[in-house]
Amino acid sequence: MTKESIMENWQKHISINPEIRSGKPCVTGTRITVSDVLSYLASGMSIEEIIEDFPSLDKEKIVATLSFAAYRDSMTKISFAS
Repeated sequence: MTKESIMENWQKHISINPEIRSGKPCVTGTRITVSDVLSYLASGMSIEEIIEDFPSLDKEKIVATLSFAAYRDSMTKISFAS
């Protein structure tokens, strides 16, 4: 799998539905938000621990949350007042 295909892979695993978690980006088919997964990783949980606690996730879906976050970050532009 190439870097580009990994980065694009998030599109099949991340969805935004205004009826689920107030429209926050979620792992498709779950109510687990991208932010939830990022918080678990930031707190020191391993991918294996997250999968153990949330069996609806797998490594590919967790990597998709990271890819989505990277994509979102690359699209964010901040304007500074002069």
